[in-house]
Amino acid sequence: MPSVVGLLEQRELGARRRVDELREEADRIQAELDVAEREWKEWAIARSRVGEVLAPADEPMQDHARAAQAAEERTGKNAQVPDAAKAKAKSQVPVWREGLDRSVPSVDYQRILQVLADRCRLGQRPLTCQEMAALFGMDLAPARVEALRSKAKRLVARGWLAEPAPGRFTPAAGVNGQGGGS
Repeated sequence: MPSVVGLLEQRELGARRRVDELREEADRIQAELDVAEREWKEWAIARSRVGEVLAPADEPMQDHARAAQAAEERTGKNAQVPDAAKAKAKSQVPVWREGLDRSVPSVDYQRILQVLADRCRLGQRPLTCQEMAALFGMDLAPARVEALRSKAKRLVARGWLAEPAPGRFTPAAGVNGQGGGS
């Protein structure tokens, strides 16, 4: 008859294998998502540029926002890139305001926002930077974790995240309601 400890070890090993498989799948999906987001942004920028080129000669367009507005009036579609381009030109992490999409900050910040938004949506507790680093498959070296902490603190300072307990991060009130392009 097998021992209880032996049975527990078998179950633990099975659970660990499942966690490893899911992490690998999550990493693969995250890589595909990064590529798809990059492609989507490139197409949106291309549409904005075409809007500038096709603007009537009697209406000089001097910036992306005016070109996108003209393109929106002609096509009746939303032009989302100019706001993102303007925000990124000023800062990697703009101050959050109502209506600002989670896709505005750079990709590293978007990853942090996305994982915390997912956890919040599932009713899970806020995360520490070390836990985030593990979820991202990063090396848990202190320098890596501190770099992640710096980004999280910057997101707190700019209103994207809240820190309900020291070192634990969650989306700020109102931010989680944003679609983030998904």
